[in-house]
Amino acid sequence: MAKSQFSVSELVTTAIIQAMEAGTPPWRKPWTGGNTGPVFPMRSNGEPYRGINVLLLWLAAVERSYTSASWFTYKQAQEFGAQVRKGEKSSTVVKFGTIEKEDDSGNEKLIPYTRAYRVFNADQIDGLPEHYYIKPEPARDMGTTEDAKLDALFAAMGVPVMTTGEARAYYSPTKDCIHIPPAHTFYTQSDLYGTLAHECAHATGHKSRLDRFEKFQCKKEYAFEELIAEIAASMMGVEFGFKPNFEQSAAYVEGWLKALGEDDRAIFRAAGEAQKAVDFIKAAFDATQTEQEAA
Repeated sequence: MAKSQFSVSELVTTAIIQAMEAGTPPWRKPWTGGNTGPVFPMRSNGEPYRGINVLLLWLAAVERSYTSASWFTYKQAQEFGAQVRKGEKSSTVVKFGTIEKEDDSGNEKLIPYTRAYRVFNADQIDGLPEHYYIKPEPARDMGTTEDAKLDALFAAMGVPVMTTGEARAYYSPTKDCIHIPPAHTFYTQSDLYGTLAHECAHATGHKSRLDRFEKFQCKKEYAFEELIAEIAASMMGVEFGFKPNFEQSAAYVEGWLKALGEDDRAIFRAAGEAQKAVDFIKAAFDATQTEQEAA
């Protein structure tokens, strides 16, 4: 049986979907506390990972609650006199390279190749030097307060918003509810409401609202939902004054598009769905205001 070809796209798409199910991706954590901060992944020799491997290792760290930045192959851990704990699951990174091959004319040419290999986070390894281990940070009180008008805007949808000490933000389609960390743990008020807007945009896709999730049955379309939520959050930030970080949002959207192998037309499709989400949230708010005035 022929060996199946390794697919970077499939690997990344699967990892992204797992991260979506877990909550906010690691490069979007505008609050303090917890162990899912954007610690830049490093090789065992201290060199930073690049490209798609950064995304892959960020996703793996979030999924399994790793806090350390450094990653090792099994052999590299042994070279440090350390040992990967029994039963620990490896993470996949990708090596891009070239090999020389003679073509039909007898000329040497460089042929690109892609190979996957396995690494372990320092948190999975016993016996490494102490500086390889990073402890979770405690939540800090940043003094960020809530805004009653913005709370009313998002509350009008009727989606419960839960707040606990858990350092995660997410929308649960099965429970039809949103969770965000406490307001005071966010760095700024714009961070707080940008996060809430992103999760509320997801909530508009529920079958009782725009019924968007039913349209997106394949893996890429589930990931495409993230583009919709981010664009919608930026739109609402402009209109309602919580100052979206366009530079960060642009990098976020670009990262999703590249990771999913999408072309530029995907932005237009996502923007159209995002506008529908924004219109739904605004219409729900307007309806609530009209009811209150009538009462």
